[in-house]
Amino acid sequence: MTDEMDATAVTEVREAHTIDQGRLAEFLKEALPETQGSMKLSQFAYGQSNPTYVVGFDDVEYVLRKQPPGELLPSAHQVDREFRVQKALSEAGYPVAKQFLYSDNREIVGTPFYVMERMQGRVFKDTSLPGCSPEHRAEMYKSLAETLAQLHTFSPAELGLEDFGRPGDWYRRQFKRWSRNFFETQTQAMPAMQPLMEWLDAHMPEDNETRIAHGDYRMGNVMFHPTEPRVVAVFDWEISTLGHPLGDLAYCAILYGTNPQQFFGLEGLNSNALGIPTFEEFNSIYCEAAGRSDGGLTNAHMAHAFFRFAAILDGVRARGLAGNAASTDAADIGLIAPEIAARGWKYAQAKNSM
Repeated sequence: MTDEMDATAVTEVREAHTIDQGRLAEFLKEALPETQGSMKLSQFAYGQSNPTYVVGFDDVEYVLRKQPPGELLPSAHQVDREFRVQKALSEAGYPVAKQFLYSDNREIVGTPFYVMERMQGRVFKDTSLPGCSPEHRAEMYKSLAETLAQLHTFSPAELGLEDFGRPGDWYRRQFKRWSRNFFETQTQAMPAMQPLMEWLDAHMPEDNETRIAHGDYRMGNVMFHPTEPRVVAVFDWEISTLGHPLGDLAYCAILYGTNPQQFFGLEGLNSNALGIPTFEEFNSIYCEAAGRSDGGLTNAHMAHAFFRFAAILDGVRARGLAGNAASTDAADIGLIAPEIAARGWKYAQAKNSM
């Protein structure tokens, strides 16, 4: 992968996210015995929300993830929740990074933060998976669907996460949350957003299941093995909660309803030649792995997913304009939010089946 496509690329720590490196090194050497020698700090170039760093010592590297600076929405950037859900899943054998510590001491890096294992592998922003063979692409998409299905096989109570969110009514609660956030921070005209929200208010998908929901499960948030076509880690658990499993699946399937200029979608590409499964095949792989017999996704699920994504992207733009986003291009990336809302409105206007 080129650096442009490599979502594991690191850069110098951005000015807005500088921290007291001496204080951090002192803290980590006391908290984690393997930290020997001088500390080197860099920042991941990819990612739009919580600033994420590589912390290197002589014989070990960690990843540190923290809240961004500045004024935050009350329900956003709860890194303690990220740490908690990943720790529980790691201990249950799910592919996430091992979690080492969480600290709410703001005197160390300015905000609450946690430290986890640095995983090695490939993270793709481009959903066409450049540089991979058609055979590997097919297996990678299969692993993407099956890894999500595996997450949804866990009972929250089995992992001690029964209080990780409110059970039931996930679609309605997400609709209220992201509608509120959108209206509080809206940065641009989005003509399709209002009719889409009005339609969703009257056409919420059925909501009779509760599982651990990642909330932002997509190609750019998983890591594949360095050479093998399988997922080895799932990242970015910032908006995870208890929710409906098909909400995660629909969000992941957004790539089938967008083009390469709209967050690396697949529309317009020769997916068959690339070896990438169709939407229907991807949905079926997930349903089989999850043991679902209801057919999976409908247009109502997809309309809801596009609404959430549009609200999230405009929120990313708001953070970029405020100067506290985790990446330098946040304000520009958020510019596609109106197009995403328009795509959601198309699903709403279509017959409610897939």
